[in-house]
Amino acid sequence: MKKQNLIETMKGIEKKDFQYNEDDRAQRLLNIFEEIEGQLNVSHVNSTDHVVAWHKHNLQTDYWVCIKGSFKVGLAIPRYSLKKEEGEIYDVEWEYLSDKQPKVLKIPPGVYHGYKALEPGSILLYYLTHKYNPQDEFRANVGDFGESWKTENK
Repeated sequence: MKKQNLIETMKGIEKKDFQYNEDDRAQRLLNIFEEIEGQLNVSHVNSTDHVVAWHKHNLQTDYWVCIKGSFKVGLAIPRYSLKKEEGEIYDVEWEYLSDKQPKVLKIPPGVYHGYKALEPGSILLYYLTHKYNPQDEFRANVGDFGESWKTENK
């Protein structure tokens, strides 16, 4: 019996395609395991010129891990004690994710976030606690928080 036939005849084994999306910023594998409660995605980023920012969620928590290369991650955190006429004031903090110092970055609801790859071919693995819901995504423009995505010369 060929291997293909054996797999097809065994109970419980399934093969499913998952969503692929590509634009000028990244190549993405989305909702890899439909059966899990949240959503597991992978972004492969070739360009170090593009900034993928800003958005936040009110329900979803993100968990990010760099599995190849490195990323500059922006986090715009609301400063709850101060309000300006048109809305909340945000402080921008920077985190760096790299395959050379692996760590998981947890991004809770209410925090605007985005990234820029620092190396071509960088890969970001991210877990979302909820399936993607466009009603739970709120966007802002790059520069809205007075931030600079440029890498400083030191």
